[in-house]
Amino acid sequence: MYVSKSRPMNPVAQTTDGARGKIGFKTGRHCWEVWWEGPLGTVAMIGLMTKDSPVQCQGYSPLVGADSNSWGWNLVDNHLIHNGDSQGNYPPLNNAPKYQVGERIRVILDCEDNTLAFEKNYEFLGVAFRGLPNTQLYPAVSAVYGNTEVSMVYLGPPLDG
Repeated sequence: MYVSKSRPMNPVAQTTDGARGKIGFKTGRHCWEVWWEGPLGTVAMIGLMTKDSPVQCQGYSPLVGADSNSWGWNLVDNHLIHNGDSQGNYPPLNNAPKYQVGERIRVILDCEDNTLAFEKNYEFLGVAFRGLPNTQLYPAVSAVYGNTEVSMVYLGPPLDG
């Protein structure tokens, strides 16, 4: 069967798309890796969200971190975002290096201490968010660049002793 669809010559979606992991966490300690295999665009977020957070919105925005049920790190400008507000620069270093496509970021969720931290190139970057709620939290990413590829792979408990 052949299906033909007419399309505008220069379509511009102007949306932000996200992905949420299928399995959420409420107890224990968990670690997963995230990496971009294509361009970051102007906003590339990694972090956490609850089931109540949207996975798409109009315009280009930091979707992971846009509401009170999500927490994200923008790899483009090194800002932490929660409830739509910047929570400061991350990692807390002067002139922190920018993310390079293909680098693997480890995300570390500690449901016992209610913290979220990140690691890059096997270097612990510090706790990014404290006081996370005692509810089911899901790994999440969001991107504005069309046709970019993002991977998330669950690793299990962090290996920090």
